[in-house]
Amino acid sequence: MLKFTNIAALALLGAIAANTVNAADKVAEQGNTVATVNKIAIPQARMALAQQGQPDSPEMREKIRNELIDLEVIAQEAAKKNLDKQTEAAQILELTKQNILRKIFLQDYVKSHPVTEDAVKQAYENAKKEALGTNQYKIAHIIVENKKEADAVLAKIKNNGKFEKLAKEKSLDPQSKENGGEIGWVFPSRLPPALSEAILKLKKGQVSAPVQNQYGWSIYKLNDVRDFPPFEEVKVSIQMDIQNKNLQELIKTLRANAEIVKN
Repeated sequence: MLKFTNIAALALLGAIAANTVNAADKVAEQGNTVATVNKIAIPQARMALAQQGQPDSPEMREKIRNELIDLEVIAQEAAKKNLDKQTEAAQILELTKQNILRKIFLQDYVKSHPVTEDAVKQAYENAKKEALGTNQYKIAHIIVENKKEADAVLAKIKNNGKFEKLAKEKSLDPQSKENGGEIGWVFPSRLPPALSEAILKLKKGQVSAPVQNQYGWSIYKLNDVRDFPPFEEVKVSIQMDIQNKNLQELIKTLRANAEIVKN
C-alpha cells in the first residue's frame, strides 16, 4: 500500500484549485504529464514526488500513476460538491498547505545556510572546555512505578539476574528497554543531582540502589567510562544541534517582525 501523506494533500489541493482556473490553461505538454482527468493534467513532477523512496519499475510507475488518477478523480468530485468550502475541510486544507510550505521553507533555509565545518569544530571545542575534567559515563536504567518494585528488581539483579533481560521485562521506558535499558553516554554534571550522585558512586559494571525521579524509581547500571568523545563521533549531532538552534532563531525573528494579535 503506497503512503502519500503530503503528496495526497498536494494532489487534492491542486485538483481543487484547478476548478477555479480555465481547464485549457492546466493542460501541459503531453511529455510533462502522466495522465489527464477531465482535461486536467497530472504533471510528471507530481509523479516524481509520489515515487520518492519507492523502487523504480514499470509496474511501480503504473501503480503510482493509478493512485494519482484516483486522487484527482475524487478531489474533482469533492470540489463539485463544494466539500472544500465546508468550514472543517477548508481549515484542514489550509493547515495542510501551511505545513507543506513550512517544511519547504525550512528545507530551503537549511540548504542556503549550511552549517560550516568550522562552526561545528568551534562548538565541539567549546563543549570540551565546559566539560573539562569530566568523564563521560555510559549508563543503562530500569524504571518502575514505585520503590517496592525497584527493590524487587534490584534483589533479582543481586541474585544473578541479567540487568538487560529485566530491563526488557520490567522497565517503563519504551525506548531504552528494547536496548537492555541502555541510555547512552552522559555527563553527570548535566544530570539531576540525585542521579549524578548515584552514577559517580559506581564502578564499571556496578548497579545503583533505587533512585526516585519524576517518572518513578530507577536502578542504574554503569556500562563504561571514557574521556570526552572524539570529534568524528559527535560532529553530526553537533551539526544538527546548531542547525536546530538556527531554525529556532529564524522563527523567533519572523515572529518579532510580524504583527501578531492574539484574540
